[in-house]
Amino acid sequence: MVIEALTDDLIPAPKGAAKLIRPDGRPAKLEIADRQIAYPDSLSRMKSRAAAIAAGEARELVWFVEHPPLYTAGTSARDIDLLTPKRFPVYDAGRGGQYTYHGPGQRVAYVMLDLRERGRDIRCFVQGLEGWIIDTLAQFSIKGVRREGLIGVWVERPEKGIGRWDKIAAIGVRVSRWISFHGIALNIAPDLDHYSGIVPCGVTDQGVTSFEDLGQLVSMEEVDSGLISAFRDRFGPLSAK
Repeated sequence: MVIEALTDDLIPAPKGAAKLIRPDGRPAKLEIADRQIAYPDSLSRMKSRAAAIAAGEARELVWFVEHPPLYTAGTSARDIDLLTPKRFPVYDAGRGGQYTYHGPGQRVAYVMLDLRERGRDIRCFVQGLEGWIIDTLAQFSIKGVRREGLIGVWVERPEKGIGRWDKIAAIGVRVSRWISFHGIALNIAPDLDHYSGIVPCGVTDQGVTSFEDLGQLVSMEEVDSGLISAFRDRFGPLSAK
């Protein structure tokens, strides 16, 4: 089943959030890529790992990566939202959602979790991913929020005008046999002009932002540390071994 992360504006953690922590306490494996990963390679690995998790042959995996510049199309992507199709490579992602951008300075976290052990509640899972990002941002004094009817995590930008919000993180997941893959993309210091080649997630009247754009000059490693801490609070233990 393909899931689009369309959620209500629920700022508190959902009541079922505790279900996201495995009752057996088994840690998910954490891997942080030490080089940029080609997008087709990431797709291939996610699919094979998800199948192995479903078969009981592999542990859950949270995989932090960075990609070269590219656009991905989700299952709801519209051709008219790809404004400059020859600017960067374009890949069919197979996840929910529309067009998004990946590139240097953005932390992508692919989350391959066994939802059979985490409540079998996909809506709660997606809200957990949103909460994970919001909790991480809070560690850097950035207030991220959910917005009704919109995907991802947003930051209010009143200095840009009344009612202006910019997206700082995108969410797109796929769930097959109750195993999740794909995940989140959090903007730390990407080239935001690269988003001009698409209509990000189909939203035409809002923008995109990043830690750097908001005046937070932090390293990828610092954000990784925040993500790891916030993940443990929401989803339970991680282990690099």
